[in-house]
Amino acid sequence: MSFLRRRILGDSSNEPSREATPEHGDELRLVPAAKLKALKELPHKNRKRRNGFIFGLGGLFGIVVAAFFAKQNDVISFDAFSDLNLDSLIDVLPAGVIRDAKELTQDERNAVNYDSFSVGLSLQQQGISALHPVIMIPGVISTGLESWGTHEKSRQYFRKRLWGSWSMMRALVMDKASWKKHIMLDKITGLDPPGIKLRAAQGFDAADFFVTGYWIWSKILENLATIGYDPTNAFTAAYDWRLSYSNLEVRDQYFTRLKSHIETALKVSGQKAVLVSHSMGSQVLFYFFHWVEAEGYGGGGPGWVDAHLDSWINISGCMLGALKGLPAVLSGEMKDTAQLNAFAVYGLEKFLSREERAELFRAMPGISSMLPKGGNAVWGNKTWAPDDRPNQKVSYGTFINFKESNSTISPRNLTMDESIDYLFKNSESWYQDQVLSNYSHGIAHTRAEVEANEHDPKKWTNPLETRLPNAPNLKIYCFYGINKTTERSYFYREDRDPNTKLNVTIDTSLMMGSVDHGVIPGEGDGTVPLLSNGYMCAKGWRIHRYNPSGVKVKIHEMPHEPDRFSPRGGPNTGDHVDILGRSSLNDLILRISGGHGEEIQESVLSDIREYAERVKVFDDDDDV
Repeated sequence: MSFLRRRILGDSSNEPSREATPEHGDELRLVPAAKLKALKELPHKNRKRRNGFIFGLGGLFGIVVAAFFAKQNDVISFDAFSDLNLDSLIDVLPAGVIRDAKELTQDERNAVNYDSFSVGLSLQQQGISALHPVIMIPGVISTGLESWGTHEKSRQYFRKRLWGSWSMMRALVMDKASWKKHIMLDKITGLDPPGIKLRAAQGFDAADFFVTGYWIWSKILENLATIGYDPTNAFTAAYDWRLSYSNLEVRDQYFTRLKSHIETALKVSGQKAVLVSHSMGSQVLFYFFHWVEAEGYGGGGPGWVDAHLDSWINISGCMLGALKGLPAVLSGEMKDTAQLNAFAVYGLEKFLSREERAELFRAMPGISSMLPKGGNAVWGNKTWAPDDRPNQKVSYGTFINFKESNSTISPRNLTMDESIDYLFKNSESWYQDQVLSNYSHGIAHTRAEVEANEHDPKKWTNPLETRLPNAPNLKIYCFYGINKTTERSYFYREDRDPNTKLNVTIDTSLMMGSVDHGVIPGEGDGTVPLLSNGYMCAKGWRIHRYNPSGVKVKIHEMPHEPDRFSPRGGPNTGDHVDILGRSSLNDLILRISGGHGEEIQESVLSDIREYAERVKVFDDDDDV
């Protein structure tokens, strides 16, 4: 039944790639031309069959949804279905539906599989092969978490993934209270609650797929394998993204293990490693750069990074935070929930209420590492923001806006500095302690401040308060998507519901100009705004105090040009997650890994350099 999972999740596309094929790619044919021509006619021949299959599948989905809401109202009990899985559906689905699904899926697989390894095959023909060891650091939520607890309440989940699998979905539906207890960390220590033990899955399986059919790193792994990579020279450094960065080392010795693996890779291959990070993984890696050389921590000394690392490929790195992280912990919301229709919101609220979501996010200190950094100097003030556009009616400078400001709960429109203060004033003391003891969100304006911060671990996630390592031979490549609408600021209102502890909620009723259900859109990759993805690469790391050894930094922006009929955007997507399957990104990663990074040219298509010049972060006198 794996074909049904892939079909439901839409991991296929009949739309041909519009992106230029890598050099010599036209010479590769894994499917005969005649067969490809025949495939073009399939949508017409199979239209009735497709409609019939989708109708049957829609009916099945409707039954499942109805059963779920019936269960919520105690109309039926799911206990009898505790052992149900997708494979058992073969026995109840009509044979015709099964047959049509198989044929439809096979048709689509034939239409897209010829492109699966094409990037690697093309570079292989150009003489590019595996050279540098490759170590991948995944982003937030993309690493699976599995239970290793043997306490009575955990035995049913032993070695099952409670994040990133169908086991997660089953546990969430069948026993939400137990799932929440397992997935949330202890609110005081930020570590495992008593009797519960979740650990990050390891190996390539940890992050290649989120759930069956929803790929994350698998496209990159396919192409790396094509030019000679395997588990002996490539490695996924998966981590428990719920933990604060300091607790990653305290509980899991994560950074010690990462240091050891890099040292072993150099010793075995004789080549420095290439590190490939995505999203939050870029912040984890930036923290590692400080930890590994610091006395009393990694102890590698001031030359360790330069001696062991060739390149850092920074993909969609939220170096200055992800703005959507603030409303997530403030009110359990972000654009993904604010723009749902009324029926979907009702289902989501029945499943996990806003209050439950906010509690969940707050009890995962790792997520709060992505709270915005730089304050008003980066994100704007009451009347202005660096990325404001001409004739814009509402400045991005006020991050949280209240259409009606008439109480202490909704006092006035708030800048970024004020918004973070507002979050702390409206959250529990345990949450404030976790964030303030692990992270910092300010700016170091002098070289002396930067150097002093090298001894303060809570500054190590903030590139505006600390510097790059003294590694003149290190090369940094910043790859990220552009031209996809991304949430930039919000309209809130008071929440007078007596059944919730939350004081405010996004004003989803507000539709005004570009304001969409209370969300003010801006530029970015759909998740991380352009300023966070691009400022440090375009300007910040060109300020001497943040890059004293002159590490070379290149930018390559990737416009979001999705295939209209592909749920994941196809080979030209610039989406924050789906970009990992983009053909040109895979091409660049393989070139760098194969020792040809010098061939890559900068490509800046957005206004990031103009915005970066407006950010109020300047050289100090010592840098002249």
